[in-house]
Amino acid sequence: MKLSNENIKTTLQLANTLLELADKGDLEREDIGCGILYGIMRDAAYKIKKVAESEKALHEKMGNWF
Repeated sequence: MKLSNENIKTTLQLANTLLELADKGDLEREDIGCGILYGIMRDAAYKIKKVAESEKALHEKMGNWF
């Protein structure tokens, strides 16, 4: 796989890891501050994931996803 595509793939994995951590942290939190932290984390992860998925789709459309 091309390095640029590998980076997009890794970015998607990291975004998914952030989402999992936000869910876990939300379930285990003990105060409102942590809730804010995990909400921000979840929001950022969704934004990162959306852009990475768009880039992946563009690479696929151009025939560069291999």
